[in-house]
Amino acid sequence: MLPEFIDGLPNLCGREDLIAQAMTRKPPILQPDGNSDFEHARSTFAIALHMHQPLIPAGGDDLRSAAIISNLQYMLEHPEVKDSHNATAFVQCYQRMGRFIPELVRQRKHPRVMLDYSGCLLYGLQQMGRSDVFDDLRTITCDPTYRRCVEWLGSAWGHPVAPSTPVQDYRLHVRAWQHHFATLFGLEALSRIRGFSPAEMALPNHPDVCYQFVRTLKDCGYTWVLVQEHTVERPEDGGPVLNPHIPHRLVARNSQGQTLAITAIIKTQGSDTKLVGQMQPYYEAKGLSRLILAGRSLPPLVIQIADGENGGVMMNEFPPKYHQATQEASGTDTPPANVTEYLQYLQRIGISEEDLPPVQPVMQKRVWDRFGDSGGPAALAAVIEDLKKQDGRFHMEGGSWTNNISWVRGYDGILGPMQSVSALFAEKITAAGVPTTDSRYRKALFHLLLAQTSCFRYWGEGAWTDYGRELCRRALEILRTNLA
Repeated sequence: MLPEFIDGLPNLCGREDLIAQAMTRKPPILQPDGNSDFEHARSTFAIALHMHQPLIPAGGDDLRSAAIISNLQYMLEHPEVKDSHNATAFVQCYQRMGRFIPELVRQRKHPRVMLDYSGCLLYGLQQMGRSDVFDDLRTITCDPTYRRCVEWLGSAWGHPVAPSTPVQDYRLHVRAWQHHFATLFGLEALSRIRGFSPAEMALPNHPDVCYQFVRTLKDCGYTWVLVQEHTVERPEDGGPVLNPHIPHRLVARNSQGQTLAITAIIKTQGSDTKLVGQMQPYYEAKGLSRLILAGRSLPPLVIQIADGENGGVMMNEFPPKYHQATQEASGTDTPPANVTEYLQYLQRIGISEEDLPPVQPVMQKRVWDRFGDSGGPAALAAVIEDLKKQDGRFHMEGGSWTNNISWVRGYDGILGPMQSVSALFAEKITAAGVPTTDSRYRKALFHLLLAQTSCFRYWGEGAWTDYGRELCRRALEILRTNLA
């Protein structure tokens, strides 16, 4: 077992060899056993729960010297803060699937759930000494009795948004999360993770950034990614996806003419917490029937992901609805499922990734209509600028769970410091060849990842921007003084 902490920090690097071995290990085949009998299913459904709490410099009154703690811990320690009354309920939400799953299995039901926990949240819970939360999560992750029911999704450690995070740093986030997960749940549990859930459902639509995003996922061992319906388009005409309830093939092409692809599972649009809280995927799936793909019959898959803790619907309404839907659906022709077991079924009946209908990030059709096969980054930049001038709605900022939020516009005050940290890390750490086992590397990496958390942009100007700038200041100081 890898140590959970090194030099007083979460263990995020240093054994990349073991992580790579685990992620290249062939995952166990989940054969039909009555739990997920896709051969006789008319349709199926899946839900994923996204869990996140940022880490902030708030463990003290002076921002410049305050300890870095979980926002969850801050809420618990400051009952006067807005929404702090939710903190205890949040902890229960992070823990409760570890109790729901065994309870439903004891009832001879077939529960399924996919879990997406950010590295920031996991470390925060460790800091808080919440071994009870990890004990319950380990039970459903590692115990063979339950682990078929639970599929963990890979994440980026610091909860960064992929479209506007430097591609080399995003790779560090992905690897750090794998490293951290292995210290908590073991390499065998890590080897079973094949799906990836990007923070904020943020999919890059800039061709070169998207290519590197897909390359990172594939290089890190992932075989599928969850995407939002309105963030992708059909390559042939730029139109919306025709059937979101079947897997697609996300095609990433860059300015050099290189192409990569990865299986994309499409989350449809809607009010996320309400849809998951009310188990809408099950009720939608009940109205669907088998369809034909590549000449083979398969059950359509309805999937939704939502914050697992935020809002009254998820806190209060989700538990009874999850139990009710699982009890009602188990053993029927609309069974609960997790994505990897569903994809393994498609493989068994002869459907390969090449058989899946292609999609690409939104707005790329307009780029490729004007761009040659391999004109290079400068030519691509010229095309993009021309399109922006012609249409103020055109952008290469990426897509996310909502069309209403830009992760770039209006954030110069935090993006500038973030970019400075990234550039200095590349100079002082990467280019200098500092080993990942070096304590200086660990400290610099930890602060780099912290500084890129999406919350410092999502919550707008004010205290959250101050938190982000302070973390950038600390990261720059570490890079300048410890690696002079």
